[in-house]
Amino acid sequence: MHRVVVVGGGFGGLQAAKHLKDAPVAVTLVDRRNFHLFQPLVYQVATGSLSPAEIAAPLRAMFKGQDNVDVVLGEVRDVDLAAREVTVATDLEDHEQLRLPYDTLIAAGGSSYSYFGHEDWKRFAPEIKSLESALMVRRRILLAFEDADLEPHPEHRAPLLTFVIVGAGPTGVEMAGQIAEIARDTLPGDYRRIDPTQGRILLVETADRVLPGFPASLSAKAEQALRALGVTPLTGHAVTAIDADGVTVQAQGAQAESIAARTVIWAAGVTASTLAGKLAAAAGVETDRAGRVPVGADLTLPGHPEVFALGDMVVVDGKTLPGLAPVAMQEGRYAARAVRERLQGRTPRPFRYVDKGNLATIGRRRAVGDLKGVHLSGLPAWLTWLTVHLFYLVGFQNRLLVFIRWVVSFVTRGRGARLITYED
Repeated sequence: MHRVVVVGGGFGGLQAAKHLKDAPVAVTLVDRRNFHLFQPLVYQVATGSLSPAEIAAPLRAMFKGQDNVDVVLGEVRDVDLAAREVTVATDLEDHEQLRLPYDTLIAAGGSSYSYFGHEDWKRFAPEIKSLESALMVRRRILLAFEDADLEPHPEHRAPLLTFVIVGAGPTGVEMAGQIAEIARDTLPGDYRRIDPTQGRILLVETADRVLPGFPASLSAKAEQALRALGVTPLTGHAVTAIDADGVTVQAQGAQAESIAARTVIWAAGVTASTLAGKLAAAAGVETDRAGRVPVGADLTLPGHPEVFALGDMVVVDGKTLPGLAPVAMQEGRYAARAVRERLQGRTPRPFRYVDKGNLATIGRRRAVGDLKGVHLSGLPAWLTWLTVHLFYLVGFQNRLLVFIRWVVSFVTRGRGARLITYED
């Protein structure tokens, strides 16, 4: 039977494996986590709106009824293109390494946040792309309010109630809006010695506007909504340093400014997974500045038509596609369809991305959306955002639980997962 190895249980890899159901292939899905994570809602775990299990689903349970899929928990350490084999490292003592041969390889390793060469910033400004880091961020946000409540000196309390989000893309904007709503709607009345609404929430962005990937008119509406929530956007500012005391920012042509802040959150820039570099080195091609590997119009590695690469880790036929879940999902479905067509002796058509638009939520009844040139803002955009995310969320149970959580939060302005459990 034709052997297909899928690396990555994210949006792309998941779609590829699912759409090979009933195909005459044996699929092995490899991931270093045993669950699929719905990354667009990770920031809601970081702000106590949702619990981790509500946006994640175990991979083995998802493929329980698909007999041609086997799941392997491990991380790909090496790819031998000549031997058509991947080496997988596991945490099991008796099986520390597995060698998986393949006839077709579908690589969907995803991406992580880039600190632009300043990896030492990571421990002071965690990102919110993984479940573990989201729990860390949740702990830091909630501890900041707890510590401020115990701090008797106003000059020492101010940094505790200062939150800095670096990067004003969709994730940064959503994160800033959520923290503002925690301070404004959720926490008042919980503390006896502080007023949570007196805190500062700063959103730092090097571009001249928030949501630079959106039309300028929607960026303006998003900034207006952020300011109404109490968020201060610092557009046109670059971060030059981050340490335990806060951040240093600098506008073009101006002097650097130090901001004392207890909590700094990183949401700026991405870099491809290390799998992209492994594939590029094995194929003798170069990655771009973000570590992405080039693939052809059919998503295959140059010189290796048996290797598909997709998602955030690739440049498709010289073009960098948006790092969005719909892109990876479309590429995953295409790769599965291409495998089927090849087994039938047909040549797949080139991949074509269908842009369905972009959405970003800012807070309660506040969002913006660009849907194929149709601009939405306010309540219509917010309702569209809710519908789209519920639709793409994996599993009926998760959809139901998240919907109930959102309804309760909307009515009560509360957050049921406001727990300090994770240790840095």
